[in-house]
Amino acid sequence: MKFKDMQYERIPVEKIAEEATALIKELKDAKNFSDADATFIKNENLQKHVETMANLTHIRHSINTEDKFYEEEENYWNNASPRIQEFKQEWIKTLLASPFKRNFEEKYGSIVFINAEMDLKTFSPEIIPDLQKENELVTAYEKLLASAQIPFEGKSYTISQISPFKNDKDDSRRLSAWKAEGQWYKDNQQELDSLYDELVALRTKMGKKLGYKDFTELGYYRMQRNCYDKKDVEKFREAVQKYLVPLAAKVYEKQAKRLGKSYPLSFSDAAMEFRSGNPKPAGTPDEIVAAGKKFYDWLSPETSEFFNHMIQDELMDLLSTKGKQGGGYCTSIPDYKTPFIFANFNGTMHDIDVITHEAGHAFAAYLNRDRVPFATIWPGMEACEVHSMSMEFFGEAFSEAFFGKDARKYNYSHLAGALTFIPYGTMVDHFQHIVYENPDLSPTERHAEWKKLVQIYQPWLKLDGEIPFYSEGEGWQRQHHIYSMPFYYIDYCLAQTVALEFWNKIQKDQKDAWKHYMDYTKQGGSVVFTELLKNAGMESPFEASCLRGICETAAKYLSDYDLTGIE
Repeated sequence: MKFKDMQYERIPVEKIAEEATALIKELKDAKNFSDADATFIKNENLQKHVETMANLTHIRHSINTEDKFYEEEENYWNNASPRIQEFKQEWIKTLLASPFKRNFEEKYGSIVFINAEMDLKTFSPEIIPDLQKENELVTAYEKLLASAQIPFEGKSYTISQISPFKNDKDDSRRLSAWKAEGQWYKDNQQELDSLYDELVALRTKMGKKLGYKDFTELGYYRMQRNCYDKKDVEKFREAVQKYLVPLAAKVYEKQAKRLGKSYPLSFSDAAMEFRSGNPKPAGTPDEIVAAGKKFYDWLSPETSEFFNHMIQDELMDLLSTKGKQGGGYCTSIPDYKTPFIFANFNGTMHDIDVITHEAGHAFAAYLNRDRVPFATIWPGMEACEVHSMSMEFFGEAFSEAFFGKDARKYNYSHLAGALTFIPYGTMVDHFQHIVYENPDLSPTERHAEWKKLVQIYQPWLKLDGEIPFYSEGEGWQRQHHIYSMPFYYIDYCLAQTVALEFWNKIQKDQKDAWKHYMDYTKQGGSVVFTELLKNAGMESPFEASCLRGICETAAKYLSDYDLTGIE
């Protein structure tokens, strides 16, 4: 079914409560596993329907934040979801106490109960008003960013629309674009600081209400860290500083030399990989989608079926328009057993990453669309990002179709970008640990902490005051996840590490690499992240040898890469 034809209805919380309460009683009263399982499936269908309506609202509101109807519906679900969570918690408690728990585990796997027990640690009816307020604050942040009108060269641009100018090959124009964007954030500094102040205080209060020292432990449970902990993340962080930061610094030293710039680089110059300009897509949005179709038709029968479904049922909204929320994402619409891709094409190479990255998420969801329970369609966030980031590397086989004359430039840039991203992403996570372990920091103190971290994780950047927003340590406020999904960023770094493992395998044997990818992806969320990797014959990113090996191989590849004729 086409996305536009999918029917939306507001489901009153009272109706959800009535049905959920009846199902909880039915499960408690079940005399045998057959009856208990039938009730389990009824609950699945209820939860899928509720999630479908909430997701349809979120997608349509994202596409046009100025649509008053879906703005009201978004507010409704923001307030309803914490109340709905109360019934989910009661269902989980009943399921965990069921005499048929072992039968459920044998049929659906233990992951259901591992995650269920973690979910119980994230909620109490006492924090319902706090969760509602948190949703309101995140929506306010998203709306603020979506409303941005950045003056530049006599016109106004959204945050997404200004991005191509930030990569312009003309030094003066590029710097002006960076300054214009930075000034918008500066102009809205008070509101950005205030929103985050409230979010940190609110999340800290929730953590303490649930019996934790601060928000950090609660944040880990909310992210369903079911196979690693803070110590593992710290171990990964140390490996990033030891192996990746020095390699990334060499990448930027070469970049400075290519550009004829001094090292360390300004923020504006760091964005400019080649004097002739960064790689750009070869074609219109329609031509990019057509190239994506050729790629997925070539890659495998499964990917071909998936991408044709996405095109035919109009399940991708890709163009950047006024009032549209920034960024990109993939989500599911459970009742229709389909994913949906949201993006903002802006003429940069990130347009191609949408066709590979977000489609990597969507392919994984499509491949596992019939899984029961439907919560196991997706694994944890870090595991999901492996689907997308690895698909980007498989997409390099079609670089010429996507980038034309810039294909060789892109392949270099893509690998270099993956390597240099991990220090940044790790820094985002490190920053959040500092913030939530020190919730009383003032905005000025937070900015100072970010500035210190930039000097550790991004020593190639010059904090010279040219663009105050960045040089004064405020650049973290551009990072949506810090506001909306605390502790969801190390996931990207862990996944990028695994994706680089796939890149390594692709260099040796593309078909064998694809087999490992399918072995990984077809498991959905049936087991925890480290088990998914083990079952697919992949190394864990928590082993220091993993990052060390990747860095050795990538360093040689970049050193030997032929950039002849590319300025």
